[in-house]
Amino acid sequence: MPASHAANKRSKKPTSFRVGRVRAHLRGRVWYLCYHEHGQRHQPRVGPDREAARQMAAEVNAQLEVGAPSTLGFEPISIPAVRQRWLDHHEHIRRSSLHTIRRYSSATQHLLNFLQDVRPLRRISDFRAVQAEEFVRYLRTLNVAPNGHANASKRRLRDNGMKYVLETCSTLFNYAARHRHLPPYAENPFLTIEIHRIPIEDPAPVVVFSSDIERRFLSACDKWQFPIFATLMLTGMRPGELVHLLLPEDLDLNEGWLYVRNKPGLGWKVKTRNERDLPLVPALHAVLRQHVGSRETGPVFLQRRCLSGHQPPLIHYRRQQLERELISRSERTGGTDRSGLAVARLVKILSRRANPMISGVSCTLPPRISAELWQQAYAAQTLQHAHAVVRGEMDIPRQPLPIASRSG
Repeated sequence: MPASHAANKRSKKPTSFRVGRVRAHLRGRVWYLCYHEHGQRHQPRVGPDREAARQMAAEVNAQLEVGAPSTLGFEPISIPAVRQRWLDHHEHIRRSSLHTIRRYSSATQHLLNFLQDVRPLRRISDFRAVQAEEFVRYLRTLNVAPNGHANASKRRLRDNGMKYVLETCSTLFNYAARHRHLPPYAENPFLTIEIHRIPIEDPAPVVVFSSDIERRFLSACDKWQFPIFATLMLTGMRPGELVHLLLPEDLDLNEGWLYVRNKPGLGWKVKTRNERDLPLVPALHAVLRQHVGSRETGPVFLQRRCLSGHQPPLIHYRRQQLERELISRSERTGGTDRSGLAVARLVKILSRRANPMISGVSCTLPPRISAELWQQAYAAQTLQHAHAVVRGEMDIPRQPLPIASRSG
């Protein structure tokens, strides 16, 4: 071997080295590490400095030896991709309600808008406390529609709404940390904001009906509205539970009970998944008996146009028949997606023919009247009745409410 060739070989710098379980190699001018953790191969990029690569290799090797998460052992991923995985996790693993998933989706959409319009970031690991604080300032400038409708009038995002968005985004980042999409020793950037200490300076007013206002409100209802609001007021049901009541399984007028049941075959479940039985007070029992009349099947509460003789094609279907119709239509359309959101979309189409008022709150509650108001009214009445029982009095009316003279 010529002397010059041997000298060149000795002077050439090595392109790889090993520190315990970690191997480093040079690609072009950049050093990469290579190691296995939990059966998976990792090849993180370090940089052009060989000494920095050696220090990082020694740090990672020490963490592997003691079983601690390695500094570079996480999966880089974008925030939209993590968000979709998180929503899918809630739908298919946690089996959260569709309403909850929609709220999570709406809240985190603000984060995606922020990334698109203000601060583009490639990976979720690039979102730090500085960006979280900038996101808060961005939220304070937003005008939103209170009901989420595109054509509704908009107002400034309230403090309660902003805190909900931040708490939801913080939960999203907790999910990312658990699934190792964040660096192992990185802190959730939303924790530095201390969301719980943000004051509520513009709370929405909470109004509880007095007994006189309740009576005046019911007196102003027409024939279609009265049984709906009376049921909400005297049972404390959620509007979504009320519009999914079906005959005959959910209403027993002979025994005087309402049954709130999950209906997974129709793409709907109780918010808390807890089914319950509700006794009918005499006044409500009389109202519902007159409202149902001779009907034995179909939804308990119909849409307004049914009072004028409109008969949807599936209005007399029982629950099992509606479930079979849902499956049949899904098969005819070639649908293979059985997720909750996909079923809900098909149920919405089916409900137009069965007419069980699945459109929800918007078809039952007038503007500025919330579901919580009726639950508060029910709680107030229950407390008054409990006090009356203690005093030896009876506070529940024995005569039916005056609806015989009501006209549409």
